[in-house]
Amino acid sequence: MGRTTNRCSRRGHAVIEVSLMAPWIFFLFMGILDFGFYAYSAISVENAARAAVVETAIDATTAANTTTACNYALTELQGLSNARGVTTCVASASAITSTQPIAVTAAQVNGVDGTLASQVSVTYQTIPMFAIPGVMGQMTITRTAQMRLRDQ
Repeated sequence: MGRTTNRCSRRGHAVIEVSLMAPWIFFLFMGILDFGFYAYSAISVENAARAAVVETAIDATTAANTTTACNYALTELQGLSNARGVTTCVASASAITSTQPIAVTAAQVNGVDGTLASQVSVTYQTIPMFAIPGVMGQMTITRTAQMRLRDQ
């Protein structure tokens, strides 16, 4: 009889423990989800800059072709949720809006070895995610890639 009484008096402990831990587990899950989305976005932007600079580094006439760079960057960024319907890029990061979340610039520059190079900069603004106190709910990611012109 003593064991049955003891077991009955301890039945509510698990419910109380779960109710105390549930907000922390939910908060941790949302943080992991946000981090995963931001990491995927950063990798996609890096790939977009790389793909665009490979195509613009053909020769001096294509080195500063922002339209070509934009087309290749958009192809790489189609996996992002707010970039699926985007067909054009804005010219600068300050012009980014919720409907135009991608900015691409291409320029011909002197490379680190002194030869002519193409430089492409891709900027992407993520969708607003779960607001974590002390951390912004939306990020702007910029990646720049540079490649020596192939005809050099």
